[in-house]
Amino acid sequence: MTATINDIADKAFDYVIAGGGTAGLTLAGRLSEDPSISVAVLEAGESNLDDPNITMPGQFGKTFGNSKYDWCHSTTKQKNSNDAVVYWNRGKGLGGSSAMNFYTWSKPPAADVDAIEQLGNPGWNFKEYSKYSLMSETFHPATKDQLASFPHTYISEYRGTSGPIHTTPPPNIPSLEILFQETMINKGLNANRDPYGGDVTGVSSLVSNLDPMTWTRSYSVDYYLRSKHRPNLKVLTEATVARVIFAEAEADQDLTATGLEFLYGGKTYLVKVQKEIIISAGTIKSPQILELSGIGRPDVLTKIGVETKVALSGVGENVQDHISCRFAFELNPQAKHETYDLMRDPEYAAKEMKLFAEGKGHYRRGITSFAFLSLSSANPKDTPALIEKASEEIMAIKKCSNNPGLAEQLDLQQERLINDTRPDIELLCIPNFPTIRALVPPQWQMMPDPEKKYITMAFVLNHPLSRGTVHAKTTDPLDQPEIDPHYFEHDFDLEIMVQGFKYIRSTNVEPWNSDIKQETFPGPTVVTDEDIREFIKDTFNTVWHTMGSCSMLPRDKNGVVNPELKVYGTTNLRVVDISVIPLQIAAHTQATAYMIGEKASDIIRGIVRDA
Repeated sequence: MTATINDIADKAFDYVIAGGGTAGLTLAGRLSEDPSISVAVLEAGESNLDDPNITMPGQFGKTFGNSKYDWCHSTTKQKNSNDAVVYWNRGKGLGGSSAMNFYTWSKPPAADVDAIEQLGNPGWNFKEYSKYSLMSETFHPATKDQLASFPHTYISEYRGTSGPIHTTPPPNIPSLEILFQETMINKGLNANRDPYGGDVTGVSSLVSNLDPMTWTRSYSVDYYLRSKHRPNLKVLTEATVARVIFAEAEADQDLTATGLEFLYGGKTYLVKVQKEIIISAGTIKSPQILELSGIGRPDVLTKIGVETKVALSGVGENVQDHISCRFAFELNPQAKHETYDLMRDPEYAAKEMKLFAEGKGHYRRGITSFAFLSLSSANPKDTPALIEKASEEIMAIKKCSNNPGLAEQLDLQQERLINDTRPDIELLCIPNFPTIRALVPPQWQMMPDPEKKYITMAFVLNHPLSRGTVHAKTTDPLDQPEIDPHYFEHDFDLEIMVQGFKYIRSTNVEPWNSDIKQETFPGPTVVTDEDIREFIKDTFNTVWHTMGSCSMLPRDKNGVVNPELKVYGTTNLRVVDISVIPLQIAAHTQATAYMIGEKASDIIRGIVRDA
């Protein structure tokens, strides 16, 4: 179904898209709806179509670390995190990271999206977000059988009805999720009837990107499968984009892209473009492609021996990531909960595989129970002092920085923190013993007792102050870029994590008290605030939600693209992926990536839709 090298090399297309991932395939599917437009997509990975390692749910992280599916990126040593090195798994192959995520369909608070518009991007607000997000989704409500065991609630206007991506509550909602939700409500959080309308605060059940007709993953390949028969769309896999080729231009003129250079089968080829090139390679690879094309910070380009064609200081900067830390609790033996720990038994897993073929069993599961809360909900007593500390730290950052774009971002973060309107902490329940990040110190390399059952509670930092970088290290497009997220560079990020830790540990309500026997990870050795800080620095992990490396901001505020997603200093080059979001959002990011692809297709074609 995919193209051959002869379909692409030295051929000319109206639009050439670098990257067949979440946003790239979304954009390709929509652009190719017009039969008068020709579209080519270059994807570095394999097609991986109909691969059960991707399509069958309930295999969380199954493809991680396998170069067939994963870019296998890693960070530099993090000096503020005990020299931690963190693996940044990213999808390689058709579908990109939508082929390896954990099926969480999540949307941000309205204020987080409106902040993008406030930073200088007209039309990037929650009303527009909702319009384009709904276009990507077909929502399937819970069945009567599901409703009998779990109270799935929703508001129909917040759910899409005709998009390529199918979403639904997974049929297997473990009783531990009910335990989590009831406990958090009894602890004082509100029950959120539907978190998809701009208010995510409280306890809610999210849906998963699963197709209930087949109980398989629904992901951006579904856009491709809808459009693969179109003669105006060509998708070439195993083609690694090297750089954008530009026409000669006068010193004061914007550059016009004429083609993309790419690697295929060990050789270098060129595909020509008649209208636009769109880079959709994600937060890590998109800035690398720009830099190898001569667009970026002159000092970075000089270091790797690339001529500066467009000086843009924001390329590879402003990187923001979600990070999490985990607890493990042993369940009381008398608690009648079925956990995912059973899947560690090969015989049990094989039995479940057979059940999946019959449309039954554990392999139809997602992660669905979440809570989002503000700092004051986590620790009302100390919040005023913590906000004062954050304000002092923000003031110090602004004083030391000469980046006006960062100053405006921090002002927005501070304003919402003071007004207590941002859900800084996310909690989620995972019905098994936690998977601990690789390369943690020996004392935290713990394994579960196969005779016991566990529940994992994870807490997530949603709005970091710290900003990292992603930059090319060489001119070889096959070399990994240098990733330095600057984790915990600003102490308030760590302080938020400490509050999340304390909030979970302070749980002392029913039904939690009856069903939990003891905390097993980290356990009784972590007591003081300093203990907690060291534990977090030793064991935290990415949540794979990085954004900001090609930020949509005004050019004089370290922007890379304008509100039309066009790269400054060029006439026909755009970036369309999660890297353009300039300020981190309190949401898992796949729904936002689809929204970007949907909105970009209308921007490019000049289509204006009513809300």
